[in-house]
Amino acid sequence: MAHQQPGLHSGSVPLAVRMRPRSLDEVAGQKHLLRPGSPLVNLASDVGGTTGSVSVILWGPPGTGKTTLAQAIAHSSGRKFVELSAVTAGVKDVRQVMEEAFRNRDLYGLSTVLFLDEIHRFTKAQQDALLPGVENGWVILVAATTENPSFSVISPLLSRSLLLTLEQLTDDDLGVLIDRAVTDPRGLAGKVVLNDEARSAIIRMSSGDARRALTALEAAAGTVLAAVPGADRPTAEDDDDEDDDLDERDEDEGEDAPLPVITGAVLEQSVDRALLRYDRNGDEHYDVISAFIKSVRGSDVDASLHYLARMFEAGEDPRFIARRVIILAAEDIGIADPQALPIAVAAAEAVQMIGMPEGRLPLAEAVVYLATAPKSNAAYMGINKAIADVKAGNFGRVPKHLRDAHYAGAKRLGHGKGYKYPHDDSIGVVRQQYLPDELTGTTYYNPTDHGHEREVAARLAKLRDITRGSQG
Repeated sequence: MAHQQPGLHSGSVPLAVRMRPRSLDEVAGQKHLLRPGSPLVNLASDVGGTTGSVSVILWGPPGTGKTTLAQAIAHSSGRKFVELSAVTAGVKDVRQVMEEAFRNRDLYGLSTVLFLDEIHRFTKAQQDALLPGVENGWVILVAATTENPSFSVISPLLSRSLLLTLEQLTDDDLGVLIDRAVTDPRGLAGKVVLNDEARSAIIRMSSGDARRALTALEAAAGTVLAAVPGADRPTAEDDDDEDDDLDERDEDEGEDAPLPVITGAVLEQSVDRALLRYDRNGDEHYDVISAFIKSVRGSDVDASLHYLARMFEAGEDPRFIARRVIILAAEDIGIADPQALPIAVAAAEAVQMIGMPEGRLPLAEAVVYLATAPKSNAAYMGINKAIADVKAGNFGRVPKHLRDAHYAGAKRLGHGKGYKYPHDDSIGVVRQQYLPDELTGTTYYNPTDHGHEREVAARLAKLRDITRGSQG
């Protein structure tokens, strides 16, 4: 019988490369970018290569399909397609592409799509070399980056391009890719069985990264196929004699021979990594993040780092972690250490700029700072109490002396009359009613004696004594 072994090991080409979609119809995920009439669809469907199209910058995490989309456009569009990598290309290479694109357009009426991978690695001078071709329409630039283009791409290039943000692939998207790779002749050609446990584990550990998922699948398939007696798998370059021998062996073994099965244990052995019981949409997700928050709040820095590491290794979205760290700084530390929130925000911005795995460092630094900082939820409790009053209707009119007096007729209504300007006083604070009559004497913020808030508490007592007098 005719075998499909070349689909298993087509030379040394990785499974993730072999399984790249040949058209936009095969692309999993990114449906928000692939709606009818979208810039990418228009670019890919322009078979004649004559319709003007805008340059685009594809921004998204690794493994979300930036290169895949560019390759699909290359296969679908009637334009000439040139691919450069910012890792290896220089200004000379860019200028050469521009010159050829200019000649092709003027001599043959053929437009060029330039796919530039990892554009964030280009220097300003290298990006400047792209401008004439993009501005004059010699090339349609399709650039890919994992870093925020606002920081990594020069403004003139950004203004001449359409920024398209790729979303992390969902578990369903990854499932489609994995199932296709198991059965497709370009992939594993149906020579292995992937059980539900291993399939779920691959999806879980891939964290929205298609390349990571297919790499893990390929490693596990290699493990189970190597354990099959006599399974010397030929590559696409093997000679016909070996193919004939394999055909005869297949016939002898019969069609009903059970296929090797990829299990969770095989997967763990293949990728040399513990398959953490962590489902981003399940109970474990909430348990780990809950333990992380409570460890930071409880000032146990070691437990905080432990749960942070578990989230990293399980492939949790670092942006989700960064958001929780910012909330922790505001809710559980507050004014006890006013530097906590700026440090948390800086860590989130750093993750956005540099990505993972390097992003683990600023996040870890912020977590250590927050876990060891003095704690106070006084500001958090204060705003909650104020919101509860407002929701319950416990509020009145703004006192007349605090109302806006800048519009015509305001003074006739008594607005602003009697207002005391604090800067006119020698100490910058005056006795004056600020709350509505119905809430006079109400306190929402009650500082602790932890860290910096101890100083705030002492100052606040004096401020309330001055502004409220016996009312406070």
